[in-house]
Amino acid sequence: MKAKTKFVVGCTIFLFIGVAGTIFVYNNFNLYKTKETKVTRVKITEKNTIKKAINKVKDSVFVVETYDQFNNKVGTGTGFVYKIDNNYGYIITNHHVISNSENIIVTNISGAEAKAKLLGSDEYSDIAVLVVDKKYALKKIEMGSSSNSEIGDTVFAVGSPLGKKYMGTVTKGILSGKERQVEVSLTNGSFIMEVLQTDAAINPGNSGGPLLNINGEVIGVTSMKLVEDEIEGMGFAIPIELVSASLSDLEQGKEIERPLFGAQLFDADKAYYLRNYNIDINQDIKEGTIIVKLEDNSPASKSGLQIGDVITKLDDKKVENAAHFRYLLYKHHIGDKLKVTYNRNGKEQMTEVVLNKKIS
Repeated sequence: MKAKTKFVVGCTIFLFIGVAGTIFVYNNFNLYKTKETKVTRVKITEKNTIKKAINKVKDSVFVVETYDQFNNKVGTGTGFVYKIDNNYGYIITNHHVISNSENIIVTNISGAEAKAKLLGSDEYSDIAVLVVDKKYALKKIEMGSSSNSEIGDTVFAVGSPLGKKYMGTVTKGILSGKERQVEVSLTNGSFIMEVLQTDAAINPGNSGGPLLNINGEVIGVTSMKLVEDEIEGMGFAIPIELVSASLSDLEQGKEIERPLFGAQLFDADKAYYLRNYNIDINQDIKEGTIIVKLEDNSPASKSGLQIGDVITKLDDKKVENAAHFRYLLYKHHIGDKLKVTYNRNGKEQMTEVVLNKKIS
């Protein structure tokens, strides 16, 4: 009986100690307490993101003003710093902004003016590279990718519409289209450029400025030259990948080498005007480009092509007109072999042209 009583008392004491210990540990070491967490709500909006992107790029943008030999202003545009080395800042702008100018003055966001030197420019890509003393180049811009951008993405342009008075103007829109083919007039005829389309306002003075994604990275170079007066809500920019491909040569003052075909061409749908060249073609031919003149020893003449031939395809790609022919041609490189389909006296024929950079 005594043994049983001792057992009960022992169990009671053991149970008491266990409960007391559990309470002690719970109160002093918080093993089972839930720690209260304070949650702070952060509101992320597109407006805040764009503000951040603008602050990121504003110091990279310049007003570009050009003057003739008599110091008369002949043009205004925009440019941006893409590279800074130990001595200079390198600026991208449009070729048509600086063409036919004797002096170029650039102004940064702080209002500091400097004389810029033209290193190189290319009419076909409409790109020029300027250089300025490093102290005026406050910050270089970050290069992005137009190929990674999607239609509908938010984009914005920074430029100087109507000149220095409105420098640093920002316009917002979306990327409306990619790989648009737009025909432009150049010194040596028409040419088709492959461009980005946006509804962000592109005004006179914006030419040469950056088109940026929401991260503040350049995806294109705006070109007012590609905007027609009668069209609203359509701006165009040269994809940054096409621009970047030319920068190294332009920095060194090199001419961008493109393949030579060696023929003067005319649109097939304007056959009426060919009488001036004493050339008659089938009036039913409405697409393609007609050879009206051949240069001696040129790739075209060496291939057996003749005056009056209507070129209808290059490497099985349909040729719409002379500008489209040049667009397709310049996708090739010097030394490439080009399959040319043409119509001669109503019969379709083919030949191979080996592209050179000059007449040999």
